[in-house]
Amino acid sequence: MLYNSLIKSNKELRMQLAYCDYIADTIKILLKRDISDSEDTGDMYLESISNPKLDLHPIGGYLLSTKKTMLLTDVNGKEYKITVEEL
Repeated sequence: MLYNSLIKSNKELRMQLAYCDYIADTIKILLKRDISDSEDTGDMYLESISNPKLDLHPIGGYLLSTKKTMLLTDVNGKEYKITVEEL
């Protein structure tokens, strides 16, 4: 009985969560791996990626949303912004 209620509540909880942290972290890990592999092969297109930045209030510092933003730099120094945001 208790097990079934835990499973049910876990499924309900999963439906309410936003996975911005997980998605942003996965993107960062895969791009860092690509950058590292490219250094080994000499086929470099990307230079670096920042850690995900939180969407914080500029003065109060509290969380405004689950949005995560990363900056990516290519080998020519051009920057790109990657944003993960729940809709």
